[in-house]
Amino acid sequence: NKSIKLLEMKLITKIFTPIILAVIVVYLSGCSGSSRKTEVTTEDSTATEAGHEEGEEHGEALELTEIQMKAMDIQLGTIELKNLSNVIKASGQLAVPPQRRADVNVLMGGVIRRIYPLEGQSVKKGQVIAIIENTQLAEIQEEYVTAKNSFSFTAAELKRQQELDEANAGTKKKLQEAQANYNSEKARLGAMEKQLRQLGINPASAESGNINTHMNVTAPISGTVGHISVNTGAFANPGNSLMEIIDNSQIHCDLIVFEKDLFRVKIGQKVRFILANQNNREITGRIYGINKSFEDEGKGIIVHAIIEDANTFGLIPGMYVTALINVGSEQVTAVPVDAVVSSEGKSYILVVDDEGQTKHDEETSEKKEGKEKESGEEKEQPENATHFKMVEVITGITELGYIQITTIGEVPDKPKVVVKGATYLLSKAKGGGEEDHH
Repeated sequence: NKSIKLLEMKLITKIFTPIILAVIVVYLSGCSGSSRKTEVTTEDSTATEAGHEEGEEHGEALELTEIQMKAMDIQLGTIELKNLSNVIKASGQLAVPPQRRADVNVLMGGVIRRIYPLEGQSVKKGQVIAIIENTQLAEIQEEYVTAKNSFSFTAAELKRQQELDEANAGTKKKLQEAQANYNSEKARLGAMEKQLRQLGINPASAESGNINTHMNVTAPISGTVGHISVNTGAFANPGNSLMEIIDNSQIHCDLIVFEKDLFRVKIGQKVRFILANQNNREITGRIYGINKSFEDEGKGIIVHAIIEDANTFGLIPGMYVTALINVGSEQVTAVPVDAVVSSEGKSYILVVDDEGQTKHDEETSEKKEGKEKESGEEKEQPENATHFKMVEVITGITELGYIQITTIGEVPDKPKVVVKGATYLLSKAKGGGEEDHH
């Protein structure tokens, strides 16, 4: 019986041992897979958490520490109320008044024998600028000498008739005839003397026998010689200009102001001119005249502005200018010009975001506390940082380093604005955004 039981036990062991081993292998495999899954899940969670931290880091592109702000020379200010000039923009051309522009003409035609100045040279009023020759001048001088001698006889006759009348030896008729001849000859002689002087000839010289066939042409005003339209040897006709002389010391600007702005423009208002052809150079002047009729068929009125110290700027009539007419001042919200930055065609200011900064600090503090609890270690608190946000604005008047702004959207009460270094801060924000995008 004992032998039979031993055989039964050996048989049972041979049958169930492989089955038990198989069960153990399957169990161990399942445990191993579960461990691997746990490891993968842990890695995925770590990667996700790292991704969130990286995203948060890029989202803080408008956050600077105190050290960074000092290094970038970031300065804060406020939105202020400023009395900035209210202006009307106008355009126009430089011009000279007719009193400062002259066309040189001759009273009598003749052949041009000499031209003294060149184009662009300055001349003084009364300076001889050309010489013209005409033989008719000799005839005029001859007539003057004859009239002068005739007048002497007429004057002597009048004196004789007056003496006879005083002695009751003459007749009233003779005296009246002598007086009429005297007056007529005197008037004729005076007219001829004036004609000779206008032609540049001294009557006394002609009377002494110095007959001149050359006529001096003098400058009617002081200024700069413009276009010379004749040559030496050409025939100068009365009414045809030989050259033009322009005095730019009194140059002014003719501006076109439209009907809707006309009621705001007054004589005496200050004007700032921008010269596009001189690197946007700015000069000043004042309104001195306003036309009372519309220009052509448009709805514009010509407004005249005198330019201060015009002869120091090298201005030329015909130059196009843009003008800003100061029509008063008004109190507006403004910031320094450097506080406004441009991005994608819009204007912005950078404002300290206290609400966003508080929320960010709370989230950061909670994360660090959780990590410290897990590690069982306490870490040093990071340096405080300032959080900024971009606020879109509409700009207006610019004067004395300040620019008018109107904010679009909500801004904190009495906000702190970046007034210096805004461009650097914006470039840092764009750089962070690009890294986050990639």
